Amino acid sequence: MDIMDAIHTRRSTRNFTDEPVSDLSVETMLRAAMAAPSANNERPWRFVVVRDHDTLARLAAATPFAGPIGRAPLGIVLFADTTVRKSNPDIEMLDGALAGQNLMLAAHALGLGTVWLAVWPFAEFIATIRTALGAPEEAVPVAMFAVGVPEKEPAAVDRFEPGWIYSERYGER
Repeated sequence: MDIMDAIHTRRSTRNFTDEPVSDLSVETMLRAAMAAPSANNERPWRFVVVRDHDTLARLAAATPFAGPIGRAPLGIVLFADTTVRKSNPDIEMLDGALAGQNLMLAAHALGLGTVWLAVWPFAEFIATIRTALGAPEEAVPVAMFAVGVPEKEPAAVDRFEPGWIYSERYGER
């Protein structure tokens, strides 16, 4: 699958088969995530790979939107390690978003489905996930990803909106 095809056909997957995700696929996704750009090359991302069903269930209950991780054979929790920050506050959250997008595109190229489950900036979600995974205060969960073989393949949708593009100045066509 080429990159343009991956970008335009990737969709959020919320229901998965029971088929396990191989260790090789996990490594491939994490290699792609860690290839993302980051401010000052600080690379603040850290990842917790979760296969345990009880832990996945705790993560699913951690936010009102996290149900899919409890239905997936694999969860990946993306953290930002705030101790590596040398640049602007919260920039590591943007770095995490870049890493997360790479992870999701790599998963799609491998025939896997994912869904981004936001954690940051919600303090109550952050605290619950830190507790569930034994993470220290300096590790801020950015997002969780439910990962697995999609129960069904979502249809591609063209989301291009020419009306959202301006020339030279905001609002000018």
